[in-house]
Amino acid sequence: MSKQTDDFFKSVVSHAKEYGFVFQSSEIYDGLSAVYDYGQLGSELKNNLKTYWWKSMVQLNENIVGIDAAIFMHPTTWKASGHVDGFNDPMIDNKDSKKRYRADQLIEDKIARYEADGKTDKAAALLADLNKALNADDLAGLKTIIEEHNIVCPVSGTKNWTEVRQFNLMFATQMGAMADGAEQVYLRPETAQGIFVNFLNVQKTGRMKIPFGIAQIGKAFRNEVIARQFIMRMREFEQMEMQFFCRPGTEMEWYNKWKETRLKWHLALGFNPDNYRYHDHDKLAHYANAAVDIEFNFPFGFKEVEGIHSRTDFDLKQHQEFSKKKMQYFDTEINQNYIPYVIETSIGLDRLFLTVLCNSLVQEDLSTDEKQDSRVVLKFPPALAPVKAAILPLTKKDGLPEKAREIMATLKLDYNVQYDEKDAIGKRYRRQDAIGTPFCITVDHQSLEDNTVTIRDRDTMKQERVAIADLERIVSDLAGWNTLLKKLI
Repeated sequence: MSKQTDDFFKSVVSHAKEYGFVFQSSEIYDGLSAVYDYGQLGSELKNNLKTYWWKSMVQLNENIVGIDAAIFMHPTTWKASGHVDGFNDPMIDNKDSKKRYRADQLIEDKIARYEADGKTDKAAALLADLNKALNADDLAGLKTIIEEHNIVCPVSGTKNWTEVRQFNLMFATQMGAMADGAEQVYLRPETAQGIFVNFLNVQKTGRMKIPFGIAQIGKAFRNEVIARQFIMRMREFEQMEMQFFCRPGTEMEWYNKWKETRLKWHLALGFNPDNYRYHDHDKLAHYANAAVDIEFNFPFGFKEVEGIHSRTDFDLKQHQEFSKKKMQYFDTEINQNYIPYVIETSIGLDRLFLTVLCNSLVQEDLSTDEKQDSRVVLKFPPALAPVKAAILPLTKKDGLPEKAREIMATLKLDYNVQYDEKDAIGKRYRRQDAIGTPFCITVDHQSLEDNTVTIRDRDTMKQERVAIADLERIVSDLAGWNTLLKKLI
């Protein structure tokens, strides 16, 4: 990471805290590592992202429905899914710094440095060696790679490494009134299994016909040893997942469709398309026959935001075997019983939140020959903005606050709006710029005479006089969900 991008990322993190988007969890007790709280504006932005996903996934698709499965599940679920035996990361410790790292990530960082230095052949060879070791579960081979490429601990700068070991990422707890008779259960490491175990419930009660999808938004938990880069990798996070059930043999057609659909969804927000790319998996999970990530160019490089996976019939087959309940679907069109194949789209909500912050934060130089000036502005897509409009009486007297409150009473029925009468109007504009509010509506003495107000656009800073009666339409045209969702149809 260059100093410039490092400085930008630090400004994103500090801005998120200063303006009430993201706080360190339990900060008064010196915080809890890799756990964060969303503040008053962060929770609004997060809810808007969930709404955008849910409306585009469930509301716009007749054959997709949503559920909300419990976090706790029968422990055999995780045996069937493979998480009990196989949900591990290869970890290595540095004996001098006492720090623990994921071995594959240390090697990936080295590959990135080779590429940055123009050593593309060396990077390609190292990537091939990494994939070979990962595919073979060769832990000793991973350590050999680390030693041969002189990979050092980022903290101590030494190569005093332990052996590479597997570390299970699931959080376990006890369910039951008495510790002696309690049953071990897990905090779910993904939300997908709640969809799979409810496949027949939804299919039968919703009279769903293949192909159809089940969507879900929910918390998941992973005991990440390497937790870094702000909200990029956390121990408690939120996923937005859709499992799409289709006829065997049609899965690649649907895989390609959802691959294109999901990238279009990201780009509909209007951000620079050069910052997004597909990354096909070099190593496929044992249950998958195709997998691709949609990556975003964060200040620290391209990283996964969403994954699209063709999971075959692995999950439903496993649950059929472990539960002894048939997970088959009778397809009346071909008069055949089969276990459906599944295409998964899985997006990390917290990572998406970070992409929106990184895309939106802008430091603008507004200096002229006469004076130096600048502003910090969050250029959120208007539909995602936590606050859609700020209502600003020019003064605190002469009936202007009362008129402003009337406007607010109307707009707040449909939108989250703010009222602000403190400080000069220029300072109030800057405050709203910093939190990404698309519109500032100023009520002045003329408003009392002709029922017009001045409306200021966040991005252009241009102001125009409009009728109060037109405000709802103006806000709706730019910041309403319809404007954004129409880009997806």
